[in-house]
Order: sequence, then C-alpha cells, then structure tokens
Amino acid sequence: MNASKVLAAAALSLLAAAGAHAETYEGVLTVNSGVSRAEVAPQAVAAARAGNEYSDGAAAGAQAFTSTADRATIQAEAVAKAHDPLASLDRRAFYRDEVPQAYKKPSVSFTRQAGL
Repeated sequence: MNASKVLAAAALSLLAAAGAHAETYEGVLTVNSGVSRAEVAPQAVAAARAGNEYSDGAAAGAQAFTSTADRATIQAEAVAKAHDPLASLDRRAFYRDEVPQAYKKPSVSFTRQAGL
C-alpha cells in the first residue's frame, strides 16, 4: 500500500514537471521603417484632422431628412395616441405577456352621458 502511494506521487510529479515549462523572452521588436519622422508628421496631422472614419453617424452632426408623411395625419395620430388611456400598457409587464381583461376596458368613460 505504501509503495503504491509512492508510485502514484512519483507519476504525478513527472506529469507536473513535464507540464510546467517557462517561456523565453524575445525582447522588444524593432521596427525598421523606410520613412523618416519628418515625412510621417504631415500624414499624422492630416489623419488627426480627418476625424474617425470608422465611427457611426452620431458624430456626423445633423443629417438632412425629407419626410413623405402628411403633417396633419401624423398630428391626428399623435393626438389619438395621447388620449388613449391604454396606450402606455406594455404586455411584457404582465404575467405570460398578456394584459388582463380588467385593463383592457377603461373604468372611466371619456364620453359624456345625459344625466337622468
């Protein structure tokens, strides 16, 4: 029993020794460029003034937009949506993504009824 423990420990130590190795340091890579600093400086200034050419339209400022919708139609839809008491209900806020029937029928009537 004691010999099997020693043998197992020796096997584990051999595996650990084989798995552990150190990396060698290659040093800092040297760049061999054929362009001088004086030639690169104007290119750097031009690139800095050009801005980020990989950015999205957020930095582009105001964009021109021409709408094809009628202004009166959009205004009528906005007024109808503003007066709808159930417009702010989001079905994702309820159990099983369904708005309960109690919310679908407004408890307040927005039409005037003649008093008897």
